[in-house]
Amino acid sequence: MTEEQATLTDEDIAICVCNGDKDLYGVLIDRYESKLTRYVKRFTQHEEDVLDIIQTIFIKAYIHLQSFDSKRSFNSWIYRIAHNESVNYLKKRGGEKISFIDFDTFLPYLFAQEESDKLALDDETKRLMDASLQKIPPKYREVLVLFFYEELSYQEIADVLHIPISTVGVRIKRGKDALEKTLTANHYQS
Repeated sequence: MTEEQATLTDEDIAICVCNGDKDLYGVLIDRYESKLTRYVKRFTQHEEDVLDIIQTIFIKAYIHLQSFDSKRSFNSWIYRIAHNESVNYLKKRGGEKISFIDFDTFLPYLFAQEESDKLALDDETKRLMDASLQKIPPKYREVLVLFFYEELSYQEIADVLHIPISTVGVRIKRGKDALEKTLTANHYQS
């Protein structure tokens, strides 16, 4: 990536690609490949499926780039495609457990910041967190991963999930409450 390309916004690059500079699409792939791969891995642990889904996301994004509204966020637009492809994958696969949260990133955030540096994530902690997450409805797990892990704004999450921005806030609050409740219940059962 050249220095000039590095200064272009995602939206500017999308416009350039639509205007015929097809090589710039590689810059978007470079910017989003690792983020989207991390996101898709929340839906499946099968590495070959992750690679197929990522490839499909970028192909569909390229094919439909003309429909992208450059006044909106490219980030939200491509995450929406990733979301749709991941959900489609789950429907085809059927019954696979969803692993939405990366414990190394998400768990320390749940505790006081001064404590997070001291927190050691042992196997028991991971087991407890996994058990708790499986009890949270998917609509809450998804907003939690988009907000805390992918660091999307409320507006971006609303765009990705096609829900009102106020619903995002409600789901994040209810998701955190549900996670706290299940973590507490699991802790006392152990």
